[in-house]
Amino acid sequence: MVALSALFQPVKLGGKQLNHRIVMAPMTRIRADDNHVPIDLIREHYEQRTTEGGLLITEATLISPNAGGGPHIPGLWTREHIDGWRSVVDAVHKKKGVIYNQLWHKGRVSSSLLMPNNVKPVSASAIAIQGKNSAGQDYEVPRALELDEIPQVIQEYATAAKNAVKAGFDGVEIHGASGYLVDQFITSSSNKRTDKYGGSIENRARFALEVIEAVVEAVGPEKTAIRFSPFGGFQDMNDDTPYETWGYILDQLKNKHPNFSYVHFTEPRLNITNDTGFTDTDDSLDPFRAKWDGVFIASGGYTYDPKLAAEVAETTGNLISFGRSFTSNPDLVERLRNGFPLEKYDRSTFYGGNSRGYADFSNYIQQ
Repeated sequence: MVALSALFQPVKLGGKQLNHRIVMAPMTRIRADDNHVPIDLIREHYEQRTTEGGLLITEATLISPNAGGGPHIPGLWTREHIDGWRSVVDAVHKKKGVIYNQLWHKGRVSSSLLMPNNVKPVSASAIAIQGKNSAGQDYEVPRALELDEIPQVIQEYATAAKNAVKAGFDGVEIHGASGYLVDQFITSSSNKRTDKYGGSIENRARFALEVIEAVVEAVGPEKTAIRFSPFGGFQDMNDDTPYETWGYILDQLKNKHPNFSYVHFTEPRLNITNDTGFTDTDDSLDPFRAKWDGVFIASGGYTYDPKLAAEVAETTGNLISFGRSFTSNPDLVERLRNGFPLEKYDRSTFYGGNSRGYADFSNYIQQ
């Protein structure tokens, strides 16, 4: 790969200028302290992966104590959380990088064991995920959010966005993908409501659009982004009409917020549960690309095929986000720029632990 590739061409993102189009994808790593505060090890991890004019998106960050919990997952609702994240942001900015925080509510993916007072997790509808959770247990049946509860949840996204800006983040990415709360409202398999938040595409999209509206009002459109995953089945998510559903959302975004920072879509071919990264599909992100005039980030499977990343960037102008390869290659941008080999990631260290597999990988040294 060479520097003339479209991956290494500059692009404007919100109020920032990026020097290249390689993005560090949001990745859950579970290294915060017992109170969800980012520790110095997290600062070190992001600092190592910062490049001048490069975009990093943080791991999913809980927007409130009610957002699904989980030990050592970072949060963004207390002064301590803000201060912890500020040390991360300052380190990235010192190296002239750009960093967004990903705002997260887990919805039905959580467990009453992780919720305040052991209350049931919430969702769009009282429909459990089929299959077993990470502990090998059946997922709980969630409680459908009541109409009068929804504004409070939306406000929690907006408050977390404000807290992110207080911490110095350049923007926020709403987690609207991978079967979490925003996605649970959008997707037909998880939303069987009969009120104004269910049924038609317009109604199922309402929650996502209201979250976006609240965050835009809180921090501005140039600092607001969202991630989507229209295809796949991960965490029991399947929509009847993905092109129409997410196409409608993009149309609304385009009309209401032409200065929106970016949209981030997961490729339909991605299979995050194995180490090949790919699954056969006839689906494509191209219809969504065609609708969107602003910055478009494509994610999914590029760890396994960096040449494809260069091709997609060349043909579409997209930014490309890398996940697993960024875990083990802090200098990923330079490795791709120079065609250096990539270090294999260590899956056993992904979720929790110490610096091993997190902050102990070295930059490439030419022989």
